[in-house]
Amino acid sequence: MTTHTIELTTRDGGQLRFECADDQDLLKAAANAHIVLPSQCGQGNCGACYADVTHGDFTLGKHNAAALPVGEAEKGGTLLCCTFPHSDLQVSLPFDHDRILLGEIQIRNAEIAAVDSVGENTLRLELCLTPNEDSGSGAEFEPGQFMELEVPGQDIRRAYSLSNTANWEGRLEFLIRLQPGGLFSTWLWEQAAVGQALIVHGPKGAFGLTESGLRPRWFVAGGTGLAPMLSMLRRMAEFQEPHPARLYFGVNRVEELFCQTELKALQTELPQLEVVFCVWKPDALWQGFRGTPVDALAEDLANTTVLPDIYLCGPPALIDAAEAVTRARGIPDKQVLSERFLPA
Repeated sequence: MTTHTIELTTRDGGQLRFECADDQDLLKAAANAHIVLPSQCGQGNCGACYADVTHGDFTLGKHNAAALPVGEAEKGGTLLCCTFPHSDLQVSLPFDHDRILLGEIQIRNAEIAAVDSVGENTLRLELCLTPNEDSGSGAEFEPGQFMELEVPGQDIRRAYSLSNTANWEGRLEFLIRLQPGGLFSTWLWEQAAVGQALIVHGPKGAFGLTESGLRPRWFVAGGTGLAPMLSMLRRMAEFQEPHPARLYFGVNRVEELFCQTELKALQTELPQLEVVFCVWKPDALWQGFRGTPVDALAEDLANTTVLPDIYLCGPPALIDAAEAVTRARGIPDKQVLSERFLPA
């Protein structure tokens, strides 16, 4: 067995090194060195551990093609959980050093505080963390991150983005699309009730706000991809950040819209926020934008002179289409941040 030196460079210039055997993937090797990198499924299905290999030879193992941005593999793009080195590697990470955990992922007990239907096949789940010695009652996380939720005594664990912001009350809020036949979705729909216990792993993930002066921030969300956008916008409101902001929120049908009241309240707290509701297949009464959020984004980009930072969250097809639009408009890749999710 041969080992290789892996050198990681984060977006803000931080560096880390660890050793990886040629029969081991980079994600596990990093964890063995007590370096917990942002990831989710660990099986090449979600794309959360995307990175760029800038120097060295490696094999990209079996993975879901939808988890890797179109055309990126040919340029060194890879998924760390499926990357096996054949030489020393230099790897560029698309997030800052503070999104890397040096130690163990937190595991907390929680109870369901609320579970409500907010739209067709969409639930709002609120948890209350049980106080512990290390964190007290507080819920600490960065806007854009996610948690893995586990049903005690069952082999069911799923990752969901947070829609609220860090707080001292231990509140965690999630917007969850129910997947037909999904194990966790079925449990939520048929069994979840106030007072029931859940185990929470995290926070995890590198998606989140970046500092780039006062450049406008435009957010593009498909379905429950709204959750991390709400978290980021709520943080902007809490900190009274002055950046011009625009949210494109898209669904297939009018009946699938949710959180309209919450978004109107957010506009009161963040007056510079514009919200564009997009319906792909609207009925005759719909008065908002007709089309996808990517369609609306393309129209507005064609008429703006200041190129904004773009935040994307939703299914792979939405992410790929939006990235194609931003590249065609000349927005640098470093100004486009995304998190793609696949049904589970």
